[in-house]
Amino acid sequence: MGQASVIVVGNEKGGAGKSTLAIHIITALLHGGAKIAVLDLDLRQQTMGHFFANRAAWLAANNASAPMPIEHPLSAAGDALAKAPDAEQLARFEAAFAEVSAAADFVVIDTPGSDTAISRAAHARADLIVTPMNDSFVDFDMLGVVDPVTLELKRHSLYAETVWACRKQRATVERKQIDWVVLRNRLAPTEARNRRRLDERVEALSRKVGFRVGPGLRDRVIYRELFPFGLTVADLSTSIRPVAMGLQHVAARQELRALMAALGFTGLDERERIAAE
Repeated sequence: MGQASVIVVGNEKGGAGKSTLAIHIITALLHGGAKIAVLDLDLRQQTMGHFFANRAAWLAANNASAPMPIEHPLSAAGDALAKAPDAEQLARFEAAFAEVSAAADFVVIDTPGSDTAISRAAHARADLIVTPMNDSFVDFDMLGVVDPVTLELKRHSLYAETVWACRKQRATVERKQIDWVVLRNRLAPTEARNRRRLDERVEALSRKVGFRVGPGLRDRVIYRELFPFGLTVADLSTSIRPVAMGLQHVAARQELRALMAALGFTGLDERERIAAE
């Protein structure tokens, strides 16, 4: 088996929905039949690690079956590793990455909402970088700087600079291109003036630094409702129904399908009909 394709979910701002997005990408790929390995680089929070621990517990308690990823924690005590020197963190990351990348089709890496050495190392390894961005100029500030008077785009910002450097390095050393997709996450249901302004700046920045723009996940109750069980809408079936289901769950699955298509993936099985029954 060749080396796995690497998907990095990254944004140096907390609260953008990175972990939520990561677990949905992972479960969608799992149900498409891919072998997925996961690395959680948020050493303190460990949201993705908690999600899959919940998943294993719920499935066992309910005598149910759903695909699981290959997990490789960087440390048994992530909070302790978070305080370790960068060299130790990088060594743990490189060892874990080498092991899982040889055993999976995809390695999905969830990164912290801050600039760390292992986060930069992960971005440099990426084949695809997925950046969720809430519908706000607060989130856009990590990607681009606008003029405070005219709101015209002035230049790219901190996180965009990090991705730019990783893409340049990858192209120079390995002659490979890193694909970068910015997903508009938690969009408001109405078309507000602020949103139109933001759309224009995102499109302008995408042309300047070379990312694609795609749809993210709306702020739906079902995404939060399923998290404690370690499940996503990709898992819902006749045998996995931890909550009452209706047409809103079908819409959520269609939303996830559109997200995966924007990333260039297909593979969600045909469960829309089952979820609505």
